[in-house]
Amino acid sequence: MTVKVEDMSECSPMGFVQRRTSSEREPSEGFGKFKNAHILFGVRLLKTLQNTMTQRKSKGGTSAIRAAAMVLAVIFSLALLPASIYSLENGLARTPPMGWLSWERFRCNTDCEGDPENCISEHLFRTMADLVVSEGYAAVGYEYINVDDCWLEKSRGPRGELVADRRRFPSGMKALANYVHAKGLKFGIYEDYGNYTCAGYPGILGFSANDAAQFASWDVDYVKLDGCYSLPIDMDHGYPEFGRNLNATGRPMIYSCSWPVYQIYAGMNPNYSSIIEHCNLWRNYDDIQDSWASLESIIDYYGNNQDAIIPNAGPGHWNDPDMLIIGNFGLSYEQSKTQMALWAIMAAPLMMSVDLRTIRPEFKAILQNRKIIAVDQDPLGIQGRRIYKHKGIEIWSRPITPIYQTYYSYAIAFVNRRTDGTPSDVAVTLRELGLISPTGYRVEDLYEEVDYGVLSPQTKIKVKVNPSGVVILRADVQPERFSKRPYNPIFYRYPN
Repeated sequence: MTVKVEDMSECSPMGFVQRRTSSEREPSEGFGKFKNAHILFGVRLLKTLQNTMTQRKSKGGTSAIRAAAMVLAVIFSLALLPASIYSLENGLARTPPMGWLSWERFRCNTDCEGDPENCISEHLFRTMADLVVSEGYAAVGYEYINVDDCWLEKSRGPRGELVADRRRFPSGMKALANYVHAKGLKFGIYEDYGNYTCAGYPGILGFSANDAAQFASWDVDYVKLDGCYSLPIDMDHGYPEFGRNLNATGRPMIYSCSWPVYQIYAGMNPNYSSIIEHCNLWRNYDDIQDSWASLESIIDYYGNNQDAIIPNAGPGHWNDPDMLIIGNFGLSYEQSKTQMALWAIMAAPLMMSVDLRTIRPEFKAILQNRKIIAVDQDPLGIQGRRIYKHKGIEIWSRPITPIYQTYYSYAIAFVNRRTDGTPSDVAVTLRELGLISPTGYRVEDLYEEVDYGVLSPQTKIKVKVNPSGVVILRADVQPERFSKRPYNPIFYRYPN
């Protein structure tokens, strides 16, 4: 990427990006969409604290000021959430969950005689737990080891209890959870709201309270509840009931729901107020497959429906566009970078589904990119949106910390959906992206790890984006005009 500084006051919107006619152009939705009464409430609180800080600084009360600033940070982040949202208050998933999940890569392979290294078994999950720690994934935030479908016997035990497959999980799920916990990780499990799981194993219908208690007795930390073999109209009752049963056990367990996607398939409008109240995360679109076409369809769904999707996301309650397929067979290097960048922009759970024994170093580096993970895990929890789309070029933007006065920092992703074989140039000023703080922004390329210094809103940035690839930038608002001062993760600290 090249950056040049120019006075762009006479430049047309979107710089050198070809503009659409009025009938084609999507509105530039950027920063204005994120302002609402709750943000203004937080801003008023911030201004009040700043006035107090000015008074207290003259008296030397810097410790109290800093403590008050951190309290306000929490209040302010809560104030950013829409008034209608009341999330599942189990204290979990305050940032999107991160971990490893078996399904997309290993599916329902139960042939442990013919394929012992890749079948769904305790051996596979112990191996992956080992690698999550030894290969550095845990060190950057991946913490859940999640079992998906096909872990059960085909029928329940004599007392109606769930029974793990005795050949493939001979030690049982409690022992597997203990192994995962001993690694400093957390353990997740799969079930289904219906009579059967999607692969035909016993579902929870009629056993909701018993199954929740059994998961708690196994020290499970995360439960995904699918929706096969059930009636979508019953989900408005059944999913909340199971969530209440999980909470009633007293064990903290993240609750991942497939509730909305099955209702959408059935032509229903999901009640997201209820979904947010009872679930920590939820699926609202198709399962991801190991292909660029599948990934593109998810990107399009989230972009085309963002006004309905984005308001539901926030700390404790997340939209889930499905697993990371980076390092498998279906995505190129550039496409893998695109998935990681856009999942971070969308505040998505980062659940890898890849064979960690054979992943190539360049894909491992994408999954372990700390700076992009930091965008995904930003404490404000505001999901980003697509702010520009034209002839295969898209720009996505997400407000993040630090905040200075009324100005956010931003992560910006430039995506090239073209496949014409040559990189595309995109040029735009920071102001046209909604970055308007007069103090400027420190801009960094998160894949190339190039720091471009502090740029003003009038600065034009020009990026060269490879076909099906991405450039993702982080623009941190500065606490004073063109400051070099380091920042606090949420709000800038005032000097002693």
